[in-house]
Formats: sequence, C-alpha cells, structure tokens
Amino acid sequence: MNKILLIDDDLELTEMLKEFLCVEGFEVITASDGVTGTQLALSNQFDLAVLDVMMPKMNGIETLGLIRKTSNIPIIMLTARGDESDRFFGLELGADDYVPKPCTPRELTARIRAILRRTNLTQENSGHQLIIGDLTIWPEQRRVELSGDLISLTSTEFNLLEVLAKNAGQVVSKKDLAKLGMGKPLARFDRSIDVHMSSIRQKIGTLKDGRDYIQTVYRMGYQLIKTNPMNLI
Repeated sequence: MNKILLIDDDLELTEMLKEFLCVEGFEVITASDGVTGTQLALSNQFDLAVLDVMMPKMNGIETLGLIRKTSNIPIIMLTARGDESDRFFGLELGADDYVPKPCTPRELTARIRAILRRTNLTQENSGHQLIIGDLTIWPEQRRVELSGDLISLTSTEFNLLEVLAKNAGQVVSKKDLAKLGMGKPLARFDRSIDVHMSSIRQKIGTLKDGRDYIQTVYRMGYQLIKTNPMNLI
C-alpha cells in the first residue's frame, strides 16, 4: 500500500481527498501547514506528497524548496487555476507535476498513480544499464551517474531522461515525453516539459564543444546526443 502525504490547509478539501484516496487503496496522512508538512515529508515514510501552494506559516513554494534540499520524494503541487508563476516556479524547484485547483479527487488520483507507476517500475534484468557517453543510468535503481558522480534527479526528471536515453540520437516529441515520462497527455500551452528539461540540463552539464547534452529540436521535441565517453566537462 502506497503512503501519501497531503499538505494543505483547506481541511474540507483535504478530508475529501483523503477519503477518496483511502477508498482507492492508499494510506494517507495529512498536514495543514508547511512546517509540519516538511517534517513529515523528510521522515522517509511516504511514497509521494501532494503540496498546496497557499498555506499558513510557510507557503508551498518555500516548503518545496526545503524538501528538495535533502529529498527527492515525488511531489505534486496544487496551484490556483491560471496562476502560471507559481506553477513554473514550483517545477523549477523540483516539483514532479502540478494539478490546478479546484481539482477532482479522480484527477488527482490519476496523477498520483501515473507518477508512482513510473517510480516503482523495475526492469526484468536487474543488471540492465543505459550508457550514453559518460552518462550511466540504472533504471531499476533509478540511479544516474555522470563520469562516476551521482546526479540527483526528481522522479519526473529521471523518467524524462530515461525516455531520452532509450532513444539517444533520435528526436522525442513533447507529446511522447509527456505520455511516457509523465503519464499524461500534453496539454495545450503546457510548458512543464521545457521546465523539467532545463533543470536536467543544468544537472548533467555540457559537452566539451559547449553544446547541451540535451538538444532542443525546433517544433519537434528533444534529443539526447550520443557521445563517446569523456566528452563532457
């Protein structure tokens, strides 16, 4: 049974979501402010956290920043519908996905299942690795190393990088990245893929010639460049 943390000061909404998630087979713990939510999120008890942006004591953006300093627990942000600034800022800080409020319990549950399904997905071959230049990915362990150094990625960042790695040297459309890496269709004007890709780029660095390891192909999608080992700086 997956354990979910709901961090939101809207008690009526939280109880409704909790009741629905419990019926769907999840174990749910709630917190009504960012301070308590951060402490619980960092306790290593939970498989995923749902975090509201607007909260007392410490808002959701501040809470997310504190959690991401030491934990890669999957996090879904609840944002006010149409508030793109909070949405993008949350993604830049490491949120895995966002759901605009008001949201239905069924929609949130679907997003939770999509992230957990990809987080818990394992390979039949425990020794399977993806090696592209100095980048090594262990899908079963959800581990990424660059030239032997561990790279810390969020759950969604890992999923997206894995999709690109499996198709290294080929362009992967945003539509396919959203479906395969985030478990949802690409919505019109949704720039979350771009924000995640920007974060991944910062973490894995560049080639010696200055090119990004991940290339944007205009109007088509993204491509992970195939390289020989030791071509990164």
